[in-house]
Amino acid sequence: MLLISCPNCGSRDETEFHYGGQAHVPYPENPNDMNDREWAEFLFYRDNTKGTFAERWLHSTGCRQWFNMLRDTVSYDIQAVYPMGSPRPDVSVPAVADTGTASTAADSTTTGDTAPSTSATSISATSTTPGTTAPEGATK
Repeated sequence: MLLISCPNCGSRDETEFHYGGQAHVPYPENPNDMNDREWAEFLFYRDNTKGTFAERWLHSTGCRQWFNMLRDTVSYDIQAVYPMGSPRPDVSVPAVADTGTASTAADSTTTGDTAPSTSATSISATSTTPGTTAPEGATK
């Protein structure tokens, strides 16, 4: 879990917060002059940045105040927390290599290099040995 530092309440568990989407999205100057396509783009189209991203968050179970956060979408590293209405801080962050973490391998839900072995797996109802098919480091 993330430990988010609320500007009003201090550090709290991420379960106390709600994500509010991309920060610093300006409201259109003349919304009545926009066609349906432009209005839909304003409402629904947002950046999907890999790396540092400015987000809005609400401390829903605490002070109920909105604030902005700069967070790395790859490592979940929180780089800055700042109040609403403040400009985005200039945080110098090293470039993230575009290596990605997604995998199409059979073990794409584990962190190992290969899929867990199933050769010793027994599904019989008479088996009295405890299950040993969990990947190393998994909890039971």
